[in-house]
Amino acid sequence: MTSALLSLSALLTASALAAPSAGAAPRDDRPAGVPAGWERVAGADLTHITGTSGRQQSPSAPGIQQPLSGSGGSASAPADESGPLAIKSMRNGRFTATEVNYAAPNTGALRARSTAVTGAWESFAFEWDEAGQTYAIKSLANNRYVAVEKNFTGQAQNTLRARSTTAGGWERFEVYHNEDLNLYALRSTLNNLFVAMENSYTGSLQYTLRARSADVTGSWEQFDLYNIVG
Repeated sequence: MTSALLSLSALLTASALAAPSAGAAPRDDRPAGVPAGWERVAGADLTHITGTSGRQQSPSAPGIQQPLSGSGGSASAPADESGPLAIKSMRNGRFTATEVNYAAPNTGALRARSTAVTGAWESFAFEWDEAGQTYAIKSLANNRYVAVEKNFTGQAQNTLRARSTTAGGWERFEVYHNEDLNLYALRSTLNNLFVAMENSYTGSLQYTLRARSADVTGSWEQFDLYNIVG
């Protein structure tokens, strides 16, 4: 009996030592700042994922959504060769356009407001920088790089604008892919915040893209990338 009690006591002691202390943070083997279920996409991997996902978009008349092609469709252009991609918000199901006709200071603002890809307005090149392990995003509507307006104030702070002729710290992004969802997230390296689509805004900045989220919380920060064909 004494032996059994001693064995039980030893087992309980060992269990207490092995158990995490109350309030201890759960173990997380992910790299710092990477949301659960998301992986960074580097270089040609972006081309590989978009090229085999079956997501292709042909330019069309306004308001007409073309069906997705099968994986046997036209091959995508490599990301580091500025192959055109369309960015679709999962929050409102619309494609991102560059507002080249907006007056200053919002000239070139990115807004998820197009129901179809109509041309250069919704076309973007993702250019990979091997040294910095980041992407620069160039709008093909005005051939300007997308910058995060960190110094803007109010609702416009951290708005994405295609306004730069070169790509520096303001224009660098990380791309993340969720294999289960087959969706993407974008994070600015300027402020380390994820890009969200402001569905609740009103006026000229409704549906604007802003680098303002600390995590990927849902459809606000989730996007689909389409190869533009035709």
